[in-house]
Amino acid sequence: MTEQELSFEQSLARLDEIVRHLEKGDLPLNDSLSLFEEGTGLIRRCGTMLDEAEQKVVKLKKGPDRHPQELPFEDDNA
Repeated sequence: MTEQELSFEQSLARLDEIVRHLEKGDLPLNDSLSLFEEGTGLIRRCGTMLDEAEQKVVKLKKGPDRHPQELPFEDDNA
């Protein structure tokens, strides 16, 4: 399974695994660098997935009749 095919949760699990390997400190330098590169790619991918999810979020606000009213998500950066 490639990095692009992993779900957000699978990516986080793989990142956790990478961190555990790197924290042991018993890997050869080339292996550590490869894991570090994989980890930074996963972090970028997770960030992209979070940004995409944020764009789908809808604020719920009580309307005049006290029932929830859907409002489009407002980007604070705009």
